[in-house]
Amino acid sequence: AFLGPPEVNISSCLNCINVTIKLPTSYFRKNEKLLSLVDIYEELDYVITLKTLDGEHKRPREKTTEEIFSTVIEELYPNRNYCVSVMVTASLNKHSIPSAWKCVTAHSVAQQDYHTATIAGAVCFSLALGVALKCMHAGGYIFQNRVLPRTLV
Repeated sequence: AFLGPPEVNISSCLNCINVTIKLPTSYFRKNEKLLSLVDIYEELDYVITLKTLDGEHKRPREKTTEEIFSTVIEELYPNRNYCVSVMVTASLNKHSIPSAWKCVTAHSVAQQDYHTATIAGAVCFSLALGVALKCMHAGGYIFQNRVLPRTLV
């Protein structure tokens, strides 16, 4: 029996990409319950292949005991396109089908979020400053426009 393909989703972060992997479903049943690959094998191996302009780079083999998990590929060049494919194997089953390639540009989403956060922060700060000044003015701490009693002059 072949394992795979796993379900893969990727998103970009600052000089990195976040890879979320959902293990392939198994078709083994026990007492009418569909077993997961973790139920069957306990521990599975996965290999992420990263494709760039330079070619394909297989990353070191990793282990998982979870049905759905995430991993981050760091130290990537910003604004470059990266594609990812994942292959899952088990100690007793080396036959597997890799996932389809998923592609994303590192950094671009993070940059957009950064700009949005910066603008939102500036607007909030301006509003807070305006409210603070209004309260201080109402409290008479700044721009006092009351005339002082003659005895105090």
